[in-house]
Amino acid sequence: MTTHVGGPAPAGDPRPGVTHPTSAARVFLDAGGRAPLSRAARAAFDEALDQGWADPRRLHAEGRRARLLLDGAREALAAAVGARTEEVDLAPSHTAGLHGAVLSVARGRRRTGRDVVVGATERAAVLSVAEFAAAQPWSSATGSRVVVEVDREGRVDVEAYRSALRSPGVALAALQHANGEVGTVQPVEAVHEAAHAAGVPLLVDAGASLGHVAVPDAWDVLAADPGDWGGPAGLGVVVTRAGVRRAPVWPEDEDRWFPGGVSVPAALSAAVALQSALAERAAQDARRRTLVDRVRARVAAEVPDVEVVGAREARLPHVVTFSCLYVDGEALVTELDRLGFAVGSGSACTSSALEPSHVLAAMGVLTHGNVRLALPVDVTDDDVERFLAVLPGAVARVRAVLGVEGL
Repeated sequence: MTTHVGGPAPAGDPRPGVTHPTSAARVFLDAGGRAPLSRAARAAFDEALDQGWADPRRLHAEGRRARLLLDGAREALAAAVGARTEEVDLAPSHTAGLHGAVLSVARGRRRTGRDVVVGATERAAVLSVAEFAAAQPWSSATGSRVVVEVDREGRVDVEAYRSALRSPGVALAALQHANGEVGTVQPVEAVHEAAHAAGVPLLVDAGASLGHVAVPDAWDVLAADPGDWGGPAGLGVVVTRAGVRRAPVWPEDEDRWFPGGVSVPAALSAAVALQSALAERAAQDARRRTLVDRVRARVAAEVPDVEVVGAREARLPHVVTFSCLYVDGEALVTELDRLGFAVGSGSACTSSALEPSHVLAAMGVLTHGNVRLALPVDVTDDDVERFLAVLPGAVARVRAVLGVEGL
């Protein structure tokens, strides 16, 4: 069962003259969630393959050496987010981390209730597991996923969130620190203050922000994605403050929260990549924010019938999203790919369900013909200029195929 508060419910081939560029000419502009592995991460991974290949649960020398590397990785990750080593758990993916965190906290607080409060623009993994957790028969009370709506920039209504938290029976609240699709940073400090006053733990999803901007110390459970900051895929980070009640929803295992453990080389690589990203964050913020500002201005000025979405100020420094009227999203992404530019999209072309982006729909903005750029750390001015040079023509060609010309 899902209820909505704080606003209305969410809405809802080779072409002539185009050649396929060589691989050397390609530009990767889709680093959200799967950034290229950083040099530091790659070096750490290779070293750990030699030193940390053994099972860290074994008592022999090889196992103990792997355990030291794993503990060192957890210690470094904890230091990066201002936590204690014992508060850090490693999951087999960011999605698994989010699922495990929501389910275990919801079950641990089942005597309080079963409602889970979420923002309307949370990633699909959080929305799905919140509804799943609320439906579990952990207590006699009925539960629901309570969705707090957002404004046109994608920011939650703090007063509506506060009101939802005050309702009886709330087991958990979840709010992303920043949205990886449109870049908007959420008011997590205000929401955490409201959650604390209501006695409800707040899960903050920093999967799109950690390593790019400072993450405030305003959370009870924190989830992060190494793949987003230049670490390896296949790993998730969950940090739980002392005092947050959790209960496993799976059979007992030596690794209590994520049975089976994780790859030691991946864990060490993730920690080293985060340290590197944090060391370079200030310089990368200024450089990529300037490039994003350029994209926002040029796209709005040079592409007819386009809507640049997301916050202008309180946003991630490397993410920019725009939607084009009279354009099929899949066709536009494919056309740009043919021209040598790898971009993302929040439109139907990325969804097996063939539905518009729930994030854009919740914001009440244009959902068609969406293009999302997440600039990697090695992006250059020339990369962005080349993209901006070909974009208007690419949009015009896709519109021409649909019979929409002369805009």
